[in-house]
Amino acid sequence: MPPAARPRRRRRPARAAWPIAAFLLGYPLWWALGLGGLSVVVLAVPMAVALWHRRPIRAPKGFGLWALLLAGYLVSALALAETPDGTYGELAAGRVVGYLMRLAVYVSLLIMVLYLGNLTHDELPQRTLVRWLGVLFLTAVAGGLLGVLAPGFAFTSPLEMALPSSIGGNPFVANLIHPTAAQMQHVLGHAAPRPEAPFEWANAWGSDVSVLVIWFVVGWWTYGGPYRRAAAVLALAAAAVPVVYSLNRGLWIGLGISAAYLMVRGARPLLAGAVAAVVAAAFLLSPLSTIVAQRLDNPQSNGIRAFTVAATVRVAATSPVIGYGNTRNAYGSHRTVTTGRSSWCVECGHPPLGSDGQLWLLLISQGFAGALLYVAFFAGAVRRYWADRTPIGKAGTLVMILVLLYMVVYDGLISALTLYLISFALLWRNAARTSDPGEAR
Repeated sequence: MPPAARPRRRRRPARAAWPIAAFLLGYPLWWALGLGGLSVVVLAVPMAVALWHRRPIRAPKGFGLWALLLAGYLVSALALAETPDGTYGELAAGRVVGYLMRLAVYVSLLIMVLYLGNLTHDELPQRTLVRWLGVLFLTAVAGGLLGVLAPGFAFTSPLEMALPSSIGGNPFVANLIHPTAAQMQHVLGHAAPRPEAPFEWANAWGSDVSVLVIWFVVGWWTYGGPYRRAAAVLALAAAAVPVVYSLNRGLWIGLGISAAYLMVRGARPLLAGAVAAVVAAAFLLSPLSTIVAQRLDNPQSNGIRAFTVAATVRVAATSPVIGYGNTRNAYGSHRTVTTGRSSWCVECGHPPLGSDGQLWLLLISQGFAGALLYVAFFAGAVRRYWADRTPIGKAGTLVMILVLLYMVVYDGLISALTLYLISFALLWRNAARTSDPGEAR
């Protein structure tokens, strides 16, 4: 047959892309092992080795801000032993472990972005990477349904069994390595399960799902055939149940912003608006709308957040350049100036300062300088890639916008920040492909 008549061969990812496939497609296994989001630290090792053999290494514009953020975190270790006014607790293993774990994640994410950007599009096609993210969305939906139907499901992971109690017993570490289907919280005035599988906690589930659904729609609807689109409709309908039961207002706001963005920048804004109206009407007529109304009538976390945010800003102002390296516990709570966690009341007090959002974590751990670098990195990505009108370009820009929203309500570590930076890498790869004819192979 003449060359012009030959059918176009479908490109398959090369072996070089296996660490990314292992992370996105193998996430349920990592979760069961107790690694979950920490698997990116494990997989960063082979990615770093591959990068070493690919020298010289290309880096995206603006990535120097992320390198400065990492350098600032190294400097912040100098303040780990300090106890600022209004906080309590001495330097202990838990504080050091938390710092080292975050440092490992920051370094691993730097390696991952460079690794993705230095893979050619023959080795890892853009659509393949997007569809792998869509598979992780399906995993998250399955985990969310598990949290709704079997909220008490939990087990001891192999990593949890292997770690000494001095490390595994740390609350931050325990959340990462102990697989659970849901968190039981009193956000409705009574105990209610909030799905979290296969991620670290309920808020991480909400943040991750709101990002993954964007890539799921791109990969399974925009670039999908009839069968893939039919499966996408069913998956999105099933996802509505755990999304509502998550009681996650940040997730709901993020989905609303995504719908508005689609109507403004989508290829068919009128069709998108009509679909959104039909979905909203169906939801309002369903029993799920009652749960949303109950959540909005019970803003139980507002007082706690207001107290911790105010205390975080006050403490961060005493070390505005380098911060304190890690979170701190503050005296008092939003109800009293004396209540605090103690050996006889472990449930007293409130979350550590910096645990109510990535912005507040950066303020307490790296000062105002670190927070500014973080904002500049993602805001710069929005500005730089806004002109990319391809489906991947518009989807990635939306994720960058959501990052700037979520930083005030969600702690980005670990899985959420990983997805943010994979989205950033997709934007970088997309821009490189359109600007370099040699990369469009």
